[in-house]
Amino acid sequence: MKVRSWLATCATSSCATLTYDSNIPFPKKPPRLSEHLVSDGSSDNRGSATSSSASSSDTCYSSLPSNLSLQTLPSVPSLQLFPDTLAFSVSDISVSSIMPQPNHPITCVAVQGNFLYVASVNEISVYDRQTSTLLDAYNGNDSSSGSVKSVTFCDGKVFTAHQDSKIRVWQMTVTKKHKFLTALPTANDRLRRFVLPKNYVSVRRHVKRLWIEHADAVTGLAVNRGLIYSVSWDKTLKIWRASDARCLQSIKAHDDAINAMTASVDGTVYTGSADRRIRVWAKPSGEKRYALVATLEKHKSAVNALALDDERSVLFSGACDRSILVWEREDSANYMVVTGALRGHGKAILCLINICDLLMSGSADRTVRIWQRGVEGKYCCLAVLEGHQKPVKSLTAVRDDEHSDVVSVISGSLDGEIRTWKVSFSKPGSPSSATDFRKWSL
Repeated sequence: MKVRSWLATCATSSCATLTYDSNIPFPKKPPRLSEHLVSDGSSDNRGSATSSSASSSDTCYSSLPSNLSLQTLPSVPSLQLFPDTLAFSVSDISVSSIMPQPNHPITCVAVQGNFLYVASVNEISVYDRQTSTLLDAYNGNDSSSGSVKSVTFCDGKVFTAHQDSKIRVWQMTVTKKHKFLTALPTANDRLRRFVLPKNYVSVRRHVKRLWIEHADAVTGLAVNRGLIYSVSWDKTLKIWRASDARCLQSIKAHDDAINAMTASVDGTVYTGSADRRIRVWAKPSGEKRYALVATLEKHKSAVNALALDDERSVLFSGACDRSILVWEREDSANYMVVTGALRGHGKAILCLINICDLLMSGSADRTVRIWQRGVEGKYCCLAVLEGHQKPVKSLTAVRDDEHSDVVSVISGSLDGEIRTWKVSFSKPGSPSSATDFRKWSL
């Protein structure tokens, strides 16, 4: 396991790295960048719904020039920051690992309370987060459902998104086993609509489906205020009512496969697509249905990941172009603009998570980076977490204690491993911070 400390290096645009290994002394020179830029060859078939999406997937996993100072999106400025202006510094990192058997790519990780949900192909495993004990494994016998793309929680139920275009609903029993309840759309919802021709839409030539059905892999789920949002490679966004599992609205949201989504506490929904666009959806005042609010265009390749900082109305987007764009709301306008880019990953950004003023990014370059916002909207990369052997496909993070400065970052990779990084923070200038800083800088 390797952890790179970036505390002393983010003052320059081309961040040199120092490497810490729990078993090996610090190297005198930074590692060769080319070692981290070999084409992996692994793929999760992201965006395979259309021909243009497939080409985006190839771009994500192809080799890139070894000179990382060569900027993507040169018109977007980098957001650099001196570390002494930060609220925290990384003082310690420990790591634990789970390797499920059989060893299959991890497609999704999610946390609910003390439970860690891990999706590996079509099977969902549930672990005790504190002891890493396996409590349950379900859906393993239903290979027809395809891989699990997303897991979320609402009203005590577990919702899972699948390759076969369905959303499945589960309930945890008192014995911590999971019971299948229904699939969306439900049978009752289908019966209400199947008779009328107006309820059918064309999904491809000579093929029609009910508008409440997804026609391709469901790639993302989000929950807010009793509503469930789903996006799919079929280019649609659907809104479901959690109480009775009815589909309320379906929107043709993009021109290509939708890879990511996130929802804010006020009900605004953001979707990111292989068409390189991010679209913003909300209910206009006095309306009951969602409508397009804005289209955000800056990425030059497929958008794979979105994360939201509700407190500052900041949106983060990651794409195959290796950059994380930072979008902020204009004070005098009802839309968002790019303020800059976070650069450093050597391959496509595949996942993002924001927690406690920290942004975590996972990439096809097999690393996880931790970013912190400082003064004037600037950011610094606090650490680079290494150890996965294949692309980091999914991230989640949790703060176990509101009064603790320890954050658990959980990463799932296509190498079949789940890693939990316990990241401890301290205020710069404190005695513990200074000690750890020297230790990391040897």
